[in-house]
Amino acid sequence: MKTAIRRWLTAMLLCLPLTAQAADPVRLGLLHTLSPAPFYMAQESGYFRDEGIDLTFRFFDAAQPIAAAAVSGDIDVGVTALTGGFFNLAEKGTLKVIGGGLHEQKGYEGSAILASNQAFDAGLTSIDKLGGHSFAITQYGSSFHYMVGRIAEARGFDIKSVTLRPVQQVSNMVAAVGSGQVDATIAIASQAKALVAGNQAHILGWAGDVVPYQLTAVFTTTGMIADKPDLLKRFAKAYQRGVADYRAAFLRLDAQGKPVNDAKTDAAIPLITKYVFTGDPAARAKILAGVGYYDEGGALDVADVIDQVKWFRAQGLVKGDADPKAMLDTRFLPTR
Repeated sequence: MKTAIRRWLTAMLLCLPLTAQAADPVRLGLLHTLSPAPFYMAQESGYFRDEGIDLTFRFFDAAQPIAAAAVSGDIDVGVTALTGGFFNLAEKGTLKVIGGGLHEQKGYEGSAILASNQAFDAGLTSIDKLGGHSFAITQYGSSFHYMVGRIAEARGFDIKSVTLRPVQQVSNMVAAVGSGQVDATIAIASQAKALVAGNQAHILGWAGDVVPYQLTAVFTTTGMIADKPDLLKRFAKAYQRGVADYRAAFLRLDAQGKPVNDAKTDAAIPLITKYVFTGDPAARAKILAGVGYYDEGGALDVADVIDQVKWFRAQGLVKGDADPKAMLDTRFLPTR
């Protein structure tokens, strides 16, 4: 009888659901824009959950506060544009870039160089003519500052002849060129095309066609790398699945070089609109107009990141002389 009872109890216990192991919390700092779309897709597809990660998004309005939040311990991982401020923190050994994000790539419409209607009508009809004009950026040392500096080098005009106008926020940059308060700026495709459609500006060209570079990157703290390398590996694996889905949905081109939009694209749109363009009837069109390029596997353009550090140093915007390679840790994601 006792044996039968024990067998019965054992059978009942086997039928009970096992208590799920607690997921590891990770706080990701990012901008509330379209650019981190692979993370939205990975989150909504359950890829982080599959890796035993409870991912929380912490949204910010600019790039530099994300880096500062990582240093202060308010986030664990960040993805945003690399700036002079970021590299100054990385110089101190507190932050490391671990993977690639949005990449300005030739042939893909990522960031547009825009001219106001007034400036265009007065002769600013090509990128080569930007010298002597006013140009809106968020702040000195921003990715926009870097972009216009590199464009000047590539097209042979003196960056010192450009009047840089720091306006703090991306929305202010777009508004400034749309209203004619500045002659030119840089804007992501969805914003740029909306201005052009409203007859408020002209696209002179695309940054990726002039200066391909690593616009955003994934980074974390040295403490996170030292204490939780396995967690970062699982985080990277989930992120890579999101990148793969993103590339399949938005970055395939047909024989004529035009984007392929099909069932994979349709499936991806609602995963993104949960976070951006929510409830907007034009959400699909805005996403298709604004998707940027991600390298396969979330790969990092190491050579370009090193070039960025050198450029910011040459402008006096990054102090110190630490080896730029010491600011990177390429164990978690591939490089290109």
